[in-house]
Amino acid sequence: MNAAAAVDMADLPMQHPRAPASAAQARARFFNSGNAFNVKLPEVPARLFAPPPQGHHGVFDCDQSRALDCGFPATTPLMLARYVRIAARDALLPLDVRATGSVWYVISGSGRLAGAADGFAFGPGDVFLLPGASGYRIEAGAEGALLWTVGNEPQLAFERAQPAPVDEATIDVVHYPAAEIERQFELMFSCATRDETSGRALIFSSDRQAAARNLTPTLTLSFNTLEPHTHQRTHRHNSAAVTLVVQGEGCHSVVADAVCPWTPWATLVTPPGAPHSHHNAGPRGARFLIVQDGGLHYHARTMGFEFLEAIG
Repeated sequence: MNAAAAVDMADLPMQHPRAPASAAQARARFFNSGNAFNVKLPEVPARLFAPPPQGHHGVFDCDQSRALDCGFPATTPLMLARYVRIAARDALLPLDVRATGSVWYVISGSGRLAGAADGFAFGPGDVFLLPGASGYRIEAGAEGALLWTVGNEPQLAFERAQPAPVDEATIDVVHYPAAEIERQFELMFSCATRDETSGRALIFSSDRQAAARNLTPTLTLSFNTLEPHTHQRTHRHNSAAVTLVVQGEGCHSVVADAVCPWTPWATLVTPPGAPHSHHNAGPRGARFLIVQDGGLHYHARTMGFEFLEAIG
Protein backbone atom coordinates (compact mmCIF):
# COMPACT_ATOMS: atom_id res chain seq x y z
CA MET A 1 0.00 0.00 0.00
CA ASN A 2 1.31 3.47 -0.84
CA ALA A 3 0.38 6.86 0.56
CA ALA A 4 -2.00 7.64 -2.32
CA ALA A 5 -4.01 4.44 -1.77
CA ALA A 6 -4.24 4.74 2.03
CA VAL A 7 -7.65 5.72 3.38
CA ASP A 8 -6.28 6.71 6.77
CA MET A 9 -2.69 7.39 7.82
CA ALA A 10 -3.06 4.61 10.39
CA ASP A 11 -3.27 2.21 7.42
CA LEU A 12 0.12 3.25 6.09
CA PRO A 13 2.76 0.52 6.39
CA MET A 14 6.19 1.25 7.77
CA GLN A 15 8.00 3.58 5.37
CA HIS A 16 11.55 3.33 4.00
CA PRO A 17 13.71 6.15 2.60
CA ARG A 18 13.19 6.61 -1.15
CA ALA A 19 16.78 6.95 -2.31
CA PRO A 20 19.26 6.36 0.53
CA ALA A 21 22.75 7.58 -0.28
CA SER A 22 24.49 5.49 2.38
CA ALA A 23 24.07 2.40 4.53
CA ALA A 24 23.31 4.66 7.50
CA GLN A 25 20.45 6.35 5.59
CA ALA A 26 19.15 2.97 4.39
CA ARG A 27 18.55 1.88 7.97
CA ALA A 28 15.96 4.63 8.54
CA ARG A 29 12.31 3.65 9.08
CA PHE A 30 9.27 5.93 9.51
CA PHE A 31 5.88 5.64 11.21
CA ASN A 32 3.22 8.24 11.97
CA SER A 33 0.99 9.17 14.87
CA GLY A 34 -1.73 6.91 13.49
CA ASN A 35 0.23 3.65 13.28
CA ALA A 36 3.13 4.06 15.71
CA PHE A 37 1.30 3.66 19.01
CA ASN A 38 -0.85 0.60 18.37
CA VAL A 39 1.77 -2.00 19.28
CA LYS A 40 0.04 -4.80 21.21
CA LEU A 41 2.26 -6.58 23.71
CA PRO A 42 1.20 -9.62 25.74
CA GLU A 43 -0.04 -8.76 29.21
CA VAL A 44 1.92 -9.89 32.26
CA PRO A 45 0.16 -13.00 33.60
CA ALA A 46 -0.84 -13.12 37.26
CA ARG A 47 0.66 -16.42 38.32
CA LEU A 48 1.79 -18.51 41.29
CA PHE A 49 5.10 -20.41 41.22
CA ALA A 50 5.95 -23.15 43.72
CA PRO A 51 9.42 -23.80 45.14
CA PRO A 52 11.32 -26.84 43.85
CA PRO A 53 10.43 -30.15 45.53
CA GLN A 54 12.70 -31.65 48.15
CA GLY A 55 15.63 -33.44 46.58
CA HIS A 56 15.73 -31.18 43.52
CA HIS A 57 18.89 -29.07 43.47
CA GLY A 58 20.00 -26.25 41.19
CA VAL A 59 18.60 -22.96 39.89
CA PHE A 60 14.88 -22.81 39.10
CA ASP A 61 13.62 -19.79 37.15
CA CYS A 62 10.10 -18.43 37.63
CA ASP A 63 10.05 -17.95 33.89
CA GLN A 64 7.18 -16.41 31.93
CA SER A 65 9.21 -15.46 28.85
CA ARG A 66 6.98 -17.46 26.49
CA ALA A 67 3.83 -15.73 27.73
CA LEU A 68 5.61 -12.37 27.58
CA ASP A 69 6.99 -13.09 24.08
CA CYS A 70 10.55 -12.15 25.00
CA GLY A 71 13.73 -13.97 24.11
CA PHE A 72 15.24 -14.23 27.60
CA PRO A 73 14.11 -15.60 30.98
CA ALA A 74 11.75 -13.18 32.73
CA THR A 75 9.12 -13.28 35.45
CA THR A 76 7.94 -9.78 34.52
CA PRO A 77 9.32 -7.63 31.68
CA LEU A 78 12.00 -6.18 33.97
CA MET A 79 12.48 -8.77 36.76
CA LEU A 80 13.44 -12.42 37.10
CA ALA A 81 12.70 -14.45 40.24
CA ARG A 82 14.46 -17.73 41.00
CA TYR A 83 14.67 -20.45 43.61
CA VAL A 84 18.13 -21.82 44.33
CA ARG A 85 18.52 -25.10 46.21
CA ILE A 86 22.03 -26.25 47.16
CA ALA A 87 22.79 -29.69 48.56
CA ALA A 88 24.46 -30.13 51.96
CA ARG A 89 28.07 -28.96 51.95
CA ASP A 90 27.85 -28.26 48.22
CA ALA A 91 28.34 -24.94 46.46
CA LEU A 92 26.79 -22.91 43.66
CA LEU A 93 29.71 -21.71 41.56
CA PRO A 94 30.54 -19.74 39.72
CA LEU A 95 27.50 -17.60 40.35
CA ASP A 96 27.38 -14.72 37.87
CA VAL A 97 24.88 -11.95 38.64
CA ARG A 98 24.01 -10.44 35.26
CA ALA A 99 21.95 -7.66 36.82
CA THR A 100 22.47 -4.24 38.32
CA GLY A 101 21.71 -6.00 41.57
CA SER A 102 19.86 -8.99 43.01
CA VAL A 103 18.13 -9.48 46.34
CA TRP A 104 18.37 -12.84 48.13
CA TYR A 105 16.23 -14.32 50.90
CA VAL A 106 17.31 -17.43 52.80
CA ILE A 107 14.25 -19.67 53.07
CA SER A 108 16.00 -22.50 54.92
CA GLY A 109 19.41 -23.83 55.75
CA SER A 110 22.62 -21.90 56.14
CA GLY A 111 25.83 -21.23 54.31
CA ARG A 112 28.39 -18.69 53.30
CA LEU A 113 28.83 -16.16 50.51
CA ALA A 114 32.34 -16.00 49.08
CA GLY A 115 34.12 -15.09 45.87
CA ALA A 116 33.64 -11.67 44.28
CA ALA A 117 32.44 -9.97 47.46
CA ASP A 118 33.01 -9.43 51.14
CA GLY A 119 32.31 -12.91 52.52
CA PHE A 120 29.79 -13.57 55.28
CA ALA A 121 27.82 -16.44 56.79
CA PHE A 122 24.03 -16.49 56.35
CA GLY A 123 21.14 -18.31 58.00
CA PRO A 124 17.36 -18.70 57.74
CA GLY A 125 15.49 -15.42 57.37
CA ASP A 126 18.52 -13.42 56.27
CA VAL A 127 18.33 -11.02 53.33
CA PHE A 128 21.31 -9.91 51.27
CA LEU A 129 21.95 -7.74 48.24
CA LEU A 130 24.55 -8.46 45.56
CA PRO A 131 25.73 -6.03 42.86
CA GLY A 132 26.26 -7.42 39.39
CA ALA A 133 29.52 -9.38 39.18
CA SER A 134 31.05 -12.68 38.10
CA GLY A 135 32.54 -15.32 40.34
CA TYR A 136 30.32 -15.27 43.42
CA ARG A 137 30.28 -18.54 45.38
CA ILE A 138 27.41 -19.65 47.64
CA GLU A 139 28.39 -22.53 49.91
CA ALA A 140 25.70 -24.48 51.77
CA GLY A 141 26.09 -25.79 55.30
CA ALA A 142 25.35 -29.22 56.75
CA GLU A 143 21.59 -28.95 56.07
CA GLY A 144 21.88 -27.52 52.57
CA ALA A 145 20.18 -24.24 51.66
CA LEU A 146 17.10 -23.02 49.82
CA LEU A 147 17.19 -19.40 48.67
CA TRP A 148 14.90 -17.09 46.71
CA THR A 149 16.31 -14.33 44.55
CA VAL A 150 15.04 -11.54 42.31
CA GLY A 151 17.13 -9.36 39.99
CA ASN A 152 16.69 -7.05 37.03
CA GLU A 153 18.35 -9.37 34.48
CA PRO A 154 15.49 -8.89 31.96
CA GLN A 155 15.92 -5.12 32.10
CA LEU A 156 19.56 -5.44 31.06
CA ALA A 157 18.86 -8.23 28.57
CA PHE A 158 16.25 -6.05 26.84
CA GLU A 159 18.98 -3.58 25.89
CA ARG A 160 21.79 -6.16 25.77
CA ALA A 161 23.49 -4.17 28.49
CA GLN A 162 26.01 -5.35 31.05
CA PRO A 163 26.15 -4.54 34.77
CA ALA A 164 28.71 -1.98 35.78
CA PRO A 165 32.03 -3.24 37.17
CA VAL A 166 31.88 -3.66 40.94
CA ASP A 167 34.08 -0.62 41.55
CA GLU A 168 31.68 1.50 39.46
CA ALA A 169 28.39 -0.03 40.68
CA THR A 170 25.72 2.06 42.39
CA ILE A 171 25.26 -0.53 45.14
CA ASP A 172 27.47 -2.66 47.37
CA VAL A 173 27.10 -6.04 48.99
CA VAL A 174 24.67 -5.58 51.89
CA HIS A 175 23.70 -8.18 54.53
CA TYR A 176 20.50 -7.90 56.59
CA PRO A 177 20.60 -10.64 59.29
CA ALA A 178 17.30 -12.12 60.46
CA ALA A 179 17.87 -10.92 64.04
CA GLU A 180 18.23 -7.31 62.87
CA ILE A 181 15.14 -7.64 60.67
CA GLU A 182 13.16 -8.82 63.73
CA ARG A 183 14.46 -5.85 65.74
CA GLN A 184 13.26 -3.51 63.02
CA PHE A 185 9.84 -5.19 63.01
CA GLU A 186 9.55 -4.72 66.77
CA LEU A 187 10.42 -1.04 66.43
CA MET A 188 7.91 -0.60 63.61
CA PHE A 189 5.08 -2.31 65.54
CA SER A 190 5.74 -0.13 68.59
CA CYS A 191 4.62 2.90 66.55
CA ALA A 192 1.16 4.04 65.47
CA THR A 193 0.12 4.41 61.82
CA ARG A 194 -1.98 6.88 59.84
CA ASP A 195 -5.02 6.00 57.79
CA GLU A 196 -3.19 6.74 54.56
CA THR A 197 -0.26 4.46 55.45
CA SER A 198 -0.11 1.43 53.18
CA GLY A 199 -0.10 -1.20 55.91
CA ARG A 200 2.93 -2.04 58.06
CA ALA A 201 5.92 -2.89 55.93
CA LEU A 202 9.65 -2.83 56.48
CA ILE A 203 11.44 -1.14 53.56
CA PHE A 204 15.02 -2.21 52.79
CA SER A 205 17.68 0.19 51.54
CA SER A 206 21.40 0.86 51.99
CA ASP A 207 23.79 3.70 52.67
CA ARG A 208 24.22 4.49 48.94
CA GLN A 209 20.53 4.24 48.06
CA ALA A 210 19.05 5.76 51.22
CA ALA A 211 18.16 9.08 49.59
CA ALA A 212 15.90 7.27 47.11
CA ARG A 213 14.74 4.71 49.72
CA ASN A 214 15.28 1.98 47.13
CA LEU A 215 17.23 -1.25 47.21
CA THR A 216 18.84 -0.67 43.80
CA PRO A 217 18.27 2.25 41.41
CA THR A 218 15.32 0.36 39.86
CA LEU A 219 14.19 -2.21 42.47
CA THR A 220 12.37 -1.78 45.77
CA LEU A 221 12.11 -4.38 48.53
CA SER A 222 9.49 -4.41 51.27
CA PHE A 223 8.69 -6.97 53.95
CA ASN A 224 4.92 -6.63 54.37
CA THR A 225 2.81 -7.80 57.30
CA LEU A 226 -0.89 -8.48 57.74
CA GLU A 227 -2.61 -8.96 61.08
CA PRO A 228 -4.98 -11.95 61.61
CA HIS A 229 -8.53 -11.53 60.27
CA THR A 230 -7.67 -8.41 58.31
CA HIS A 231 -6.91 -7.51 54.72
CA GLN A 232 -4.89 -4.91 52.90
CA ARG A 233 -7.21 -2.60 51.00
CA THR A 234 -7.54 -3.04 47.26
CA HIS A 235 -4.98 -0.87 45.51
CA ARG A 236 -2.98 -0.59 42.31
CA HIS A 237 0.41 0.70 41.14
CA ASN A 238 2.21 0.86 37.83
CA SER A 239 5.13 -1.25 39.00
CA ALA A 240 4.98 -5.01 38.66
CA ALA A 241 5.39 -6.97 41.90
CA VAL A 242 6.97 -10.33 42.67
CA THR A 243 5.92 -11.62 46.11
CA LEU A 244 7.32 -14.43 48.26
CA VAL A 245 4.93 -15.95 50.84
CA VAL A 246 7.03 -16.11 54.00
CA GLN A 247 4.33 -16.75 56.62
CA GLY A 248 0.58 -17.03 56.23
CA GLU A 249 -2.10 -19.52 57.21
CA GLY A 250 -5.52 -19.14 55.63
CA CYS A 251 -4.27 -16.30 53.42
CA HIS A 252 -4.90 -15.39 49.81
CA SER A 253 -4.52 -12.52 47.38
CA VAL A 254 -7.06 -11.23 44.89
CA VAL A 255 -5.45 -10.02 41.67
CA ALA A 256 -7.80 -8.51 39.09
CA ASP A 257 -10.73 -10.57 40.53
CA ALA A 258 -8.72 -13.83 40.49
CA VAL A 259 -8.30 -15.50 43.89
CA CYS A 260 -4.72 -16.69 44.49
CA PRO A 261 -4.45 -18.97 47.58
CA TRP A 262 -1.15 -18.76 49.42
CA THR A 263 1.04 -21.83 49.86
CA PRO A 264 4.34 -21.96 51.78
CA TRP A 265 7.15 -20.17 49.94
CA ALA A 266 5.08 -19.61 46.79
CA THR A 267 5.94 -16.76 44.41
CA LEU A 268 3.03 -14.55 43.31
CA VAL A 269 3.29 -12.32 40.24
CA THR A 270 1.13 -9.17 40.31
CA PRO A 271 0.91 -7.51 36.88
CA PRO A 272 1.53 -3.76 36.60
CA GLY A 273 -1.62 -1.72 37.09
CA ALA A 274 -3.71 -4.68 38.26
CA PRO A 275 -6.09 -4.03 41.18
CA HIS A 276 -5.12 -6.36 44.02
CA SER A 277 -5.56 -7.00 47.72
CA HIS A 278 -4.13 -9.38 50.33
CA HIS A 279 -6.28 -11.23 52.90
CA ASN A 280 -5.46 -13.01 56.16
CA ALA A 281 -8.27 -15.17 57.54
CA GLY A 282 -5.87 -17.15 59.73
CA PRO A 283 -4.98 -16.95 63.43
CA ARG A 284 -1.42 -15.66 62.97
CA GLY A 285 0.12 -12.59 61.45
CA ALA A 286 1.18 -12.95 57.81
CA ARG A 287 4.45 -11.88 56.25
CA PHE A 288 5.31 -11.55 52.59
CA LEU A 289 8.39 -10.20 50.86
CA ILE A 290 7.72 -7.99 47.81
CA VAL A 291 10.17 -6.92 45.10
CA GLN A 292 8.95 -4.31 42.61
CA ASP A 293 10.50 -2.42 39.72
CA GLY A 294 9.34 0.57 41.75
CA GLY A 295 12.64 2.45 41.71
CA LEU A 296 12.28 2.85 37.97
CA HIS A 297 8.75 4.22 38.33
CA TYR A 298 9.65 6.52 41.22
CA HIS A 299 12.44 8.00 39.11
CA ALA A 300 10.11 8.40 36.11
CA ARG A 301 7.34 9.86 38.36
CA THR A 302 4.97 7.14 37.11
CA MET A 303 4.34 5.01 40.23
CA GLY A 304 0.61 5.80 40.21
CA PHE A 305 -0.15 4.21 43.60
CA GLU A 306 -3.78 4.54 44.68
CA PHE A 307 -6.22 2.81 46.99
CA LEU A 308 -9.35 1.56 45.25
CA GLU A 309 -11.19 0.72 48.48
CA ALA A 310 -12.40 3.04 51.21
CA ILE A 311 -10.95 2.88 54.72
CA GLY A 312 -12.78 0.38 56.90
